[in-house]
Amino acid sequence: QVQLVESGGGLVQAGGSLRLSCAASGSFFSINGMGWYRQAPGKQRELVAVIIGSGSTTYTDSVKGRFTISRDNAENTVYLQMNSLKPEDTAVYYCNADVKFSNGWSRAAYWGQGTQITVSS
Repeated sequence: QVQLVESGGGLVQAGGSLRLSCAASGSFFSINGMGWYRQAPGKQRELVAVIIGSGSTTYTDSVKGRFTISRDNAENTVYLQMNSLKPEDTAVYYCNADVKFSNGWSRAAYWGQGTQITVSS
């Protein structure tokens, strides 16, 4: 069992900031990487940011310079600090984890429940 629980969503005015958290729990050996995705109404889910075990990060172009992904490996928690928010950032945000089990298997298809971010103009 692997469970991802998100928190921190809400409504914010353009130019404001929000911080999302996602905590992973369950019977696994370690987490290879974690990330954030988002999906706006009528659009496909897109990658926002990813962080791997080495600490390397990747961001989609539209959030570079505004969003920062970080991870607390000891707590199996990933964060997304969102600054200078724009109305086009409005979407449901989902966290994702690539989990390694004690038997050596890995599986990346674990998702949080989703949290709504609404940015008003």
